[in-house]
Amino acid sequence: MNQTASFAPAPLSLPRQARDWLDSYGNRGWIAAMVIGFIFVWPAGLALVAYMTLTNRWKDTEMFGMSRRCKSTRSPFDRTSGNSAFDAYKAETLKRLEDEQAAFESFLKRLRDAKDKQEFDAFMEDRARRVSAEPADEAAR
Repeated sequence: MNQTASFAPAPLSLPRQARDWLDSYGNRGWIAAMVIGFIFVWPAGLALVAYMTLTNRWKDTEMFGMSRRCKSTRSPFDRTSGNSAFDAYKAETLKRLEDEQAAFESFLKRLRDAKDKQEFDAFMEDRARRVSAEPADEAAR
C-alpha cells in the first residue's frame, strides 16, 4: 500500500518552525520578536523572555560581535602552524616561559614571606620593649 505524506503542518511543528526560523537570525531575531511581542501583546513578549531564559538563548555571543570560532575553549597557542620545526620551537619557548614564570612567582612568595617575617619580628621586639617598660613605669608611681 502506497502512503503519501501529508503536507499540512502538524500543530506542534509550527512552533518548531518558528523557533528554527528565529534561530536562523540568531539573538537579533529573538530580541526583535520579543520587542514586537511586548509592543503588540505584552504576555507574548513575556513568554519569549521566559523561553529565551529557560533555553539559554541569551548565551549566544554572536549578538556581541563574537563569532562562533571565538567561543572555543582552545588557546590560540594550541594551534599548529603546519611547520613542525616552528611548532617544536614554540612549544619549547612556551615551556621555558612557564618555568620562568613559576620561578619568579616562587621568588616573589619568598620575598613576601621574608618581609612578613621581618615586620613580625619588629612588632614583637617593639611589643617586648613596651612590656618591659611598663613595669618600670608602674614602680615609679
